[in-house]
Amino acid sequence: MLDLTVEDVERTWAVSQWGVFHCSQLAARAMAAQDGGAIIIIRLVHGSRPYPNASAYNGAKAAITHMAASWALKLAPQHLRVNIIEPGWIDTPGERNFNPEDAIVIAGARLPLGRLGQADEVAKAVAFLASDDASYITGATLRVDGGFFLRY
Repeated sequence: MLDLTVEDVERTWAVSQWGVFHCSQLAARAMAAQDGGAIIIIRLVHGSRPYPNASAYNGAKAAITHMAASWALKLAPQHLRVNIIEPGWIDTPGERNFNPEDAIVIAGARLPLGRLGQADEVAKAVAFLASDDASYITGATLRVDGGFFLRY
């Protein structure tokens, strides 16, 4: 925090916060015109649990939480639902850019469900929130994290 520049924070927020705003606004406009729909935002755990040395990112993710709740209230009369999916540690090829394979296996074993999640598990949660089975769910955050949030 002591070394962050305004430019660093603005660059992070431009993607992490404003990107969600702009995409959601465009989707909401189209869905309001058709009288209904579901906006599903994928937002990592940083919106619920802050991590050191990531204050700009943490702040952007927390802002998304409150924006989504505000949108859920505002858009309900147009039959638009707004929800967040909060994935935990998901086993994707990109993880190997930051972590060696042995570290991923060890970290997964430490999670309450004993493994990293799979991308298709997140996709199934998205499909559920987009479906009529979730027609009475708005303003919610669904954790798809294998207990990641609980582990500390």
